[in-house]
Amino acid sequence: MGTAEEPRAELSPTARLHVEKAVDGLVEEFGHHQSSETIERLMDDSLRQLVRGAEVEDFVPALAHRFTRERLKALTRTHGRVVAHSAGSQVGAEVDPAVLEAMAEVGADLSEALAEPLSPEVLAAADMVVTMGRSVGTVQIPEGTRHLDWRVGDPTGASVDEARRVRDEIDSRVTALLAQLEEPAAGEPVGATGFEAGTSSPPD
Repeated sequence: MGTAEEPRAELSPTARLHVEKAVDGLVEEFGHHQSSETIERLMDDSLRQLVRGAEVEDFVPALAHRFTRERLKALTRTHGRVVAHSAGSQVGAEVDPAVLEAMAEVGADLSEALAEPLSPEVLAAADMVVTMGRSVGTVQIPEGTRHLDWRVGDPTGASVDEARRVRDEIDSRVTALLAQLEEPAAGEPVGATGFEAGTSSPPD
């Protein structure tokens, strides 16, 4: 199946089979925009990042598929509307319990959400990058990309009340930002591609 250096070699035969099926699905979805070699490369790079931080191998194929798909979507970016991507500075298979509860209160079920790592493709495609304070660590913002830093606090490990406060603060800021993006100057296209970096933000 590959050499010891390849990330798939670290997976069980069953997990490798799931990865191969995921690649086939991505080729079918994105093959008219990206070569199969590019899709394979992104999948292997995603696996390489995820295998290091995975505690349970069962999560790896699904997370690698979702992460690779986000990267491919960024490479084939959509113009004319707002498209948001989210990722965390740390890979994780679970969302903080307080965040789960706070988001469930507003109808967002994150029980199966997985925190995706940062990817250069999403960053490079973004018109705007929003980071969440110093807790996210260093994020290399591409030259010419608008950057906003929202220091709203980190809900990871905090109380449910604090998670609610952060949730509501982010909601308020996103609403205000969308209103700005929907009022472009004359001659400018409507919409933008945005990226949000957080310590444990689940993917959309």
